[in-house]
This record gives sequence, structure tokens and C-alpha cells, in this order.
Amino acid sequence: MGIGKICNYVMHICMDNDSSFDWTQLKAFLATADAGSLSAAARVLKLAQPTVGRQVSALEADLGVMLFERAGRSMTLTASGLDLLEHARAMEAAATKVSLVASGRSQAVDGMVRITASDVFSAHLMPKLLHHIRAAAPLLQIELVAANDVRDLLRREADIAIRHLRPDQPDLIARKICDAQAYFYASESYVARNGAPDTLEALATHDFISFGDPDRMIAHLAPLGVLLTAERFRYGSESGLVAWQLAREGFGVAPMSRLLGDSTPGMVRLLPAEPPILFPVWLVTHRELHSSRRIRLVYDTLAEHLVGL
Repeated sequence: MGIGKICNYVMHICMDNDSSFDWTQLKAFLATADAGSLSAAARVLKLAQPTVGRQVSALEADLGVMLFERAGRSMTLTASGLDLLEHARAMEAAATKVSLVASGRSQAVDGMVRITASDVFSAHLMPKLLHHIRAAAPLLQIELVAANDVRDLLRREADIAIRHLRPDQPDLIARKICDAQAYFYASESYVARNGAPDTLEALATHDFISFGDPDRMIAHLAPLGVLLTAERFRYGSESGLVAWQLAREGFGVAPMSRLLGDSTPGMVRLLPAEPPILFPVWLVTHRELHSSRRIRLVYDTLAEHLVGL
């Protein structure tokens, strides 16, 4: 695995005053991990692709481990790469904070940053995250773009997006923050009328609330062992907020983020012994992340606090 070498490497960075340490290698590693290829990382860093490749290879040689698996132009992190990534993220965030403090401008970051996320996420989870952003930069203006469709970051409809699918545009930087947990929920009134299912097969006989296209929900839930038909979806909405309110009013079962479902009064988690539904949380921005201090600060703050979802 090479984890011992990685830990020694991190300790060397943190404790050794040897000026020969090359931070560009770590930057190349992080950019490649974020972008997924050397060519995309080179565009982000504004370097030639061979230069980024040499920096990554030099870091691998120093550690004596392979950090990436090469498949054509794609670069996928190995287990050792994932081990280093956790430490590298913390070092990157610490370096950013030190830079802000050293410049004497940590409280002078201002301007507008637009963050897009689903309407449910924007209404129920983003306000908690905004407290951390306000503490880091109280002069910033934040606009929340509550939208369930994918807004175009390249056309500046938003600066940062929180999404559950990785975008495929090469000029965007996407970082997977975590796998968030969700469960099935129903209102107390619904359970009183219809009972609580004790198996996934029994769950499939209940009414469900659709969040948008029922066929898409049927396809997503089938691999989990919940085999539904269109007749099970009598009520629903493209709006996540409306769909969740329908569930709260007792019209059917709804999958929902653990944080929101468990904290909503009157809602019951169904099949609590079943493993959670896992869904990825991606933090996405464009290349301005590396040139705009305000976007970088918001991006790093969100990355730090989204991990607990």
C-alpha cells in the first residue's frame, strides 16, 4: 500500500525545514486528481502537459508507490493515491488559510459568489453551511440558485455547483466530497393508516412520491431491491420541496437525505435496519477557482463542511 511512506512524506513536509521540497509536485497531484487527466490538469495549472506528467511521476518516484492508474488519457487514483489525497487536501486548505492571513486580507474578501444546488439542499442544508462561509469572509455576498437542473458553470449561471453527478466538461473541476446517506421516510399519519413495511418487498407495495420523472425513480430504486411500478406513484412534483411536503402530508413514501429526514418532525424512517442509500456529493467549479480568491475560499469552506453529510 505504501501508507507508511505516505505518512513519512507528510511528516517530512510538516516538520522538515529542507527547502528542497517541491510543492509543485503536490499541486500537480491535486490538479490531476481533481481533473481526472494530465491534459485537464495542465490546463488548470497553465502548464504544459509533459511538465505536469513529470511532476506527478517525480512524486511517485519519491514515495515509491503508484498514485494513479493510467487508462488511455484518464488518470484514476490508486489506493495509495487516495491515502495521500486526504492528507494533501488538508495541507492545501491549511496553506490557503496561511496565505490569506499572511496577506492581511482574510477578512477583506468580498464580491458575489453564486452557488447552485437542488431546491431541497438549498432550502434545508445550505443555510447551515452559510454560517461557516460568513465566519470566514463576512463581506462576501452569496446568492443561492435553487435548481434541480444542471446549470451551466461555463456560462456563469453559477460559480459553484453542488451536484450528485460528475460533470463531463473538461474545463470544470469536480471534487467528490463524500457519499451522503439517504433512507425511506413516511409521515406518522401515513404509517398509522398503512403500517410500516418490514422488508423491501413489502415496501414496494406502498405508495411513493415522485421527485420528477417516476420512470427515473423506478430505475434508480430497482437495483436497491425496491421493485416499483408506475401505479405506485400517484403524487409527485418536479420540485423537491413540494414532493417532500407531499410526503409530510401523508401522501406516500419518499427517499430523502438522512440529515433532513431524521430532523423533520412527524416523519418516520422506514426499514431503519437496512443499509442506507448512498449518493455521491460533487463540488464543481470552473478554472477561476485557481485565480479568484473569493471563489476559492467558498469552495474550500464548502468542501470542508460537506464531508459530514
